[in-house]
Amino acid sequence: MQFIIEHLKKGYEEKEVLKDINFTFEQGKIYGLLGRNGAGKTTLFNCLNSDLNVEMGRFYLYDGEEHNVDMHHIGYVTSTPTVPEFLTGREFLQFFIDINKDNIQDLKSIDEYFEIVGIQQEDRDRLLKDYSHGMANKMQMLINLIYNPFILLLDEPLTSLDIVAADEMKRILRNIRDNHILILSTHIMELAMEMCDEIVILNHGILQSVEKDQEKIITMLKDDNND
Repeated sequence: MQFIIEHLKKGYEEKEVLKDINFTFEQGKIYGLLGRNGAGKTTLFNCLNSDLNVEMGRFYLYDGEEHNVDMHHIGYVTSTPTVPEFLTGREFLQFFIDINKDNIQDLKSIDEYFEIVGIQQEDRDRLLKDYSHGMANKMQMLINLIYNPFILLLDEPLTSLDIVAADEMKRILRNIRDNHILILSTHIMELAMEMCDEIVILNHGILQSVEKDQEKIITMLKDDNND
């Protein structure tokens, strides 16, 4: 299965952020999305997630036939997680499962899900408002793992995690890679080189694949004046 973007454009007032995005993402790969600050990586994710309306262009799934992309196909892990602070971790997971149970495959117990991302026993019944940024990020990742969308957009997903949690999250992403398309936006070059099968750069409003060569990538990014 492929995820194809054609001639996607998006701007804000006088600034054209995404000028002409054309790219084909392949199932079974982790893509590293790199770009200078202000290049439009989050804008691209928001367009694909339908949080922003696009001005032109389209995107769709392709397996010999075209299929529309809807909310069930795409998951989005944002860099700043938003969780309902008035619920405990357990209540949040139970609520999410209750409203999505018809679309969840291989349903597990609440505690099994907590184990996947390493939320400790003593934290499972605490209010989410008392969770650290890293713990809230784990919860955001977890609901996407439970729902299991085909395309997963990851906006700086590991930066707030401790070393052990980040290593576990890398393992989880590698394990689900074969049946998904994972697009990981990061400012950490080493993470992109280690984790990703292919590097794509958003530069001057255009998305392009590049060699996994750190010096070449840095040279290309230096040529971008968006920062």
